[in-house]
Amino acid sequence: MAAAPSSSPTGRAIGVDLLNNPDLVATDPTVAFKTAIWFWMTTQSNKPSCHDVITGLWTPTARDSAAGRVPGYGVITNVINGGIECGKGQNDKVADRIGFYKRYCDIFGIGYGNNLDCYNQLSFNIGLAAQ
Repeated sequence: MAAAPSSSPTGRAIGVDLLNNPDLVATDPTVAFKTAIWFWMTTQSNKPSCHDVITGLWTPTARDSAAGRVPGYGVITNVINGGIECGKGQNDKVADRIGFYKRYCDIFGIGYGNNLDCYNQLSFNIGLAAQ
């Protein structure tokens, strides 16, 4: 696929015209998997990649620290769903997500790390608006 000027960053990266065919993410398992991996691995605007956070490669900027965004699983929730779930105090959705994370850490025999929630973190989207 030749990258059209109107193509999405994800579509360009995986070689699929997702702007004209967005349903492929829901209906084509290969496109869905490629999209998920692209999202996990790719830094976007002012957000680190989830991969960089979980592997310890991400270091918060002064702005991140001021927004309460510190290394740990909570920042991954912020990257994925920050505007909906973060910075609003305790939240059942976030607590459930942490429970699933802990369950899989236990299955794999690895530690949870620190900073599992985003209850007191400003969303990356809020930080972007302030720039």
